[in-house]
Amino acid sequence: MDAKLTHRILEITEGSAITDVQVVQSLWSGYGELLKCSIAGSQHSSIIVKHIQLPAQLQHPRGWNTHRSHERKRKSYQVEMEWYRGLANRTTVQCRIPRVLETWELKGEMGIVMEDLDSAGYSVRKSQVSMEDIQTCLRWLAHFHGTYMHVTPVGLWEIGSYWHLNTRPDEWESMEDQELKQAASAINKQLSTAKYQTIIHGDAKLANFCFAAEGNAVAAVDFQYVGGGCGMKDVAYFLSSCLLEEACEQHEEALLTYYFNALKEALHNQSLIIDYEEVMTEWKKLYRYAWADFYRFLDGWSPGHWKMHRYSRQMKEQVLLELDMS
Repeated sequence: MDAKLTHRILEITEGSAITDVQVVQSLWSGYGELLKCSIAGSQHSSIIVKHIQLPAQLQHPRGWNTHRSHERKRKSYQVEMEWYRGLANRTTVQCRIPRVLETWELKGEMGIVMEDLDSAGYSVRKSQVSMEDIQTCLRWLAHFHGTYMHVTPVGLWEIGSYWHLNTRPDEWESMEDQELKQAASAINKQLSTAKYQTIIHGDAKLANFCFAAEGNAVAAVDFQYVGGGCGMKDVAYFLSSCLLEEACEQHEEALLTYYFNALKEALHNQSLIIDYEEVMTEWKKLYRYAWADFYRFLDGWSPGHWKMHRYSRQMKEQVLLELDMS
């Protein structure tokens, strides 16, 4: 860690020294690093630093190293900083996120200094989950969506999710499924013009949930693609990250029921005058559209991806049939 970054971190944390630095992970496509710093002489014994350095040479693990891709990533970090500076303050304990100490942006460099969730009790990361774990994450999503129902995503992505059609014209152009390609705008319109809109996480995969060491609770990280949208986009994407096709088929009804029960509770907690039954009816229909929308992205971005399985194809085909009939 260079002296300039060290000085900035110590100034923010009011610490006397950084005693240890660990690289948690590199950021996607070589855009920097996520660091864990141990601090002496501070009330924060350890903090996490998301240190973004815009690369001079563009690279992408799947070859999408275009100027458009670079600008999307740059904006995503700016959106994440705006999120933490503003609307993130509305989150509740039921949709826990890390508390942020400070953000900054200089020429070619950005940074977010935040709470270390490990120290806060959310120290477990999982690659395989039980039904109870999945329910815990769905409960987080339901409370997040309930908290931000009908909230305008000021400073965020107008439409959240990293695969949003309007931000992925190159991937749309490369699609192999021509019928789905022609229907992409109609699918996007169904999701984007739904009566009930909230703010979605936008990248709610299993890897972005930190589980509590004790009790059934999670916190979520990585808000680069937070923005407006239908909550089903988060739900479908999350389930795609932790369930194979047979499990999706087997548990779909039970997991959606669990999510909507939690959403009802979340809306009640917010004292919102909203017709819950109407929300559930609209969003249940849009669950298929959310799957089809993500399938559209995969078809252009990585044809043959393992998530393009029988269940997701069925979701896509049901949507195409419904659109054709209408």
